[in-house]
Amino acid sequence: MAVVTTDHKVTHTSTVPANAGEVVKLFVRERNGTPPGQPRRPVLMLHGRSVPVLAGFDLPYKTYGWAETLAKAGYDVFMMDLQGSGLSPRPKMDDPRNVNPSQQNLLTPRPPGFTPGPPNYPFQLTNSNSDRDELDTVVEFIRDECGVEKVAFIGWSAAAFTMGPYAVKNPGKVESLFLLAPIFPPKGTSNPPATLPRPGFPTFLGTKSGFGSGWKTEVHCDGQREDDVVEAAWDAIMKSDPVGSTWGPPTEGLNRIRNFWRWGWNKTTAAQGGVLGGSVPVLMVYGEYDRQVNTSPPNPDPELDFSVPALYDAVTGSHKLMVKLDCAGHSVVWEMQHQNVHHLSKHWLKHLKVDGKTNGVFDMDTDGNLTPVP
Repeated sequence: MAVVTTDHKVTHTSTVPANAGEVVKLFVRERNGTPPGQPRRPVLMLHGRSVPVLAGFDLPYKTYGWAETLAKAGYDVFMMDLQGSGLSPRPKMDDPRNVNPSQQNLLTPRPPGFTPGPPNYPFQLTNSNSDRDELDTVVEFIRDECGVEKVAFIGWSAAAFTMGPYAVKNPGKVESLFLLAPIFPPKGTSNPPATLPRPGFPTFLGTKSGFGSGWKTEVHCDGQREDDVVEAAWDAIMKSDPVGSTWGPPTEGLNRIRNFWRWGWNKTTAAQGGVLGGSVPVLMVYGEYDRQVNTSPPNPDPELDFSVPALYDAVTGSHKLMVKLDCAGHSVVWEMQHQNVHHLSKHWLKHLKVDGKTNGVFDMDTDGNLTPVP
C-alpha cells in the first residue's frame, strides 16, 4: 500500500522566552500507511539535541528511513521538530552574532562580512517547559487528526528529556514509550531555575568533520557504518537548515544546534506515580559502544552523568524492557543495526513485548537474535 506523505505546520503559541506569546508554526511531517478502512494508529517521533527529525528518522537513503518502515507496516507516523531545530522556527538563531562566542571562528568565509562579537541575545534559547509545551500541542493535533485518545512515542537521545516527563504527567495521552539511546541523568535536578531564560547564547555550531570524526570514535566493528551514510546524513541535516547550510565552508555548511536548559528527568521523576512501566510501557534500546548515554568513568557533574541501566532501575512499573545492541553506537539510526531497530520497534508497537516478555534485559546481536541477560 502507498504511503502518503504530508507536511503540516501546527499552530502553537510559543513559550520559548525569545518569542514568548508569538503564534508560530511547528513543523510536523506525517507518513501515513494506514490500510484502507482501518483505524489510524499514530506514532510520534522526536529528535534529540543536534539532529533534526527528518535526518534522523526519514533519511531518503537505502533502508535507513525508519518512519517509512513503520508507515509501510500500517502506522500513521508523525515526526516533529521542536523550535530551535530543523524546519520549525529558530528564534534568534538566524543572527550569527548569537552563536557560541568560542565557535564564531567557524563562520568563515560565510556569512560574508561577519564580525565576531558578543551575542545580541545573551541567553540560552529553549528549556524543558517550552519543549514539553510544544510536544503537547503536537500530541493534541494528532489526537484530533486521528480521532484517538493515545499516541505511541518514539524518541532518540535527548528526546527522553521531553517525552519521559511528559508521559509521566500525561499517561492518558501516551500509549507507550520507545526510547532509543535515551539520555538520563539519575541525579539530575528536578526543578526549574528561579529565573528563565538562563544567561548564555542561543546557538552551538556543528561541523561536517566533527560530525564524522565524533561518530567514528564509537565505530568498532567491521561494517558497523557505511562510508557513504556520513555524507547522506550530513546532507539531510543541511536540507533541514536553510540558514546554517549557507554558513561556514561553501561545500559543507554548519549545523545550528539550539542551546537549551533542562530539568525534571531523573530517578525521582522517572518513578513518579508508577506511570512508566505501568500505564505507559517502556522499552529502552542502546548500543554497546554508545559513550554518550553511559558515561564512563562517571562524570562528577550529576547533570552530565548518564546511564541507561539507571533509567531501567528507576522505572518502578513492571512493564519495562531494555535491549543492548551489539556493534552499535549513539548514531545507530545510520548504522548496520538500524534494520534491527526498525524491526524491534514494529514488534514493540504491535505487541508491547520483546521476545514474548514484558519485563527484562536483553542483548541483541547483529542478526537480530535476542539473548536474555540474567
